[in-house]
Amino acid sequence: MGLAIVRDLWRRVRRPARRSWRRSRPTCWPGFVLARAAAGLADGTISSDVVHLEQVRAWFGRPLWELEPADAYFGKVLRDAAKGTRLARAQALKTYFLFLELRHKVELHQLTGRVVECPIDELNRPRGQRGGALRIPPSAAQVEALFAGWREDLASCRKFAPAARNYAACRLLAELGLRVNEACKLDLADVKWELGRFGKLHVRHGKGARGSGPRERMVPLINNADRTLRWFVEDVWAQFGDDHTRPRVPLLPSERRNADGTAARVGDEVLRAALAQAAAAHLPDWPDNLTPHVLRHFCASQLYLHGMDLIAIQAMLGHAWVATTMAYVTAPTSRTPGSPGSNAPPNV
Repeated sequence: MGLAIVRDLWRRVRRPARRSWRRSRPTCWPGFVLARAAAGLADGTISSDVVHLEQVRAWFGRPLWELEPADAYFGKVLRDAAKGTRLARAQALKTYFLFLELRHKVELHQLTGRVVECPIDELNRPRGQRGGALRIPPSAAQVEALFAGWREDLASCRKFAPAARNYAACRLLAELGLRVNEACKLDLADVKWELGRFGKLHVRHGKGARGSGPRERMVPLINNADRTLRWFVEDVWAQFGDDHTRPRVPLLPSERRNADGTAARVGDEVLRAALAQAAAAHLPDWPDNLTPHVLRHFCASQLYLHGMDLIAIQAMLGHAWVATTMAYVTAPTSRTPGSPGSNAPPNV
């Protein structure tokens, strides 16, 4: 048996000298600008990002993809800058490096021998503009008492469908940790019953960081959320009189109508007001205002208390940084009754 000659079909790339590569100044910014424009960002937002990147490059004096955490840009140059400036510049750098990793990582490695890696990590990323307020959510027993009293009120309310919608929406906030704006923008088609053991919710309008656009995620319908949602869809949703087959039909419809006669989406202020009213009636011992964001903190704390790790909670809440998730977790000293991990029906 003879040996065959194998020809390498990979295109050979001649690596230029580092000095000539730097002189060519291939910033990749035209592609970056086009990518951000395609994502739907405003021209002002894109221009602001480019200005931030130009200022960093002018200080660094070399291509930005050579920037490393050890260069300590935020500790040297922006140490005394306004926190808003630090945050905006960090976000611009993070977005630019994400673009390089997705579009030019292989090319840059072939040409320069460097592996593109974002210089901003958990240790050197700028923190928020102001110290976040410590939010200690109600206990599981208190939240269960709130929804139990609210559930009883549904039997005698004047308008059952809107009241049941508000109840179901706030239960989902407490069970899944959704932001109230995310819940209002959900479509009926975003409920994916066929995915996973309990089904999943496709959150298409997740909060983006500083103009980065919507951040999508899939949220499993755990913590009894599948039963809450199934009850609402099967027993309540049809009472709003909309067509479930039309595109972009809202999951949480309003009693108001659009110009074409279809149901509009419920507003976040409606849900906030309904939650505040229910808390005043059924949670009188709670000293602070019960807001949808407090329910989001409650969900994170209960998930952590019942054994879910921080990375999984981070993915469920849609946080970009696990350090943000850690600020949401408040672990009580002892277990409380009425845990959200139970599988009891909504009892409506």
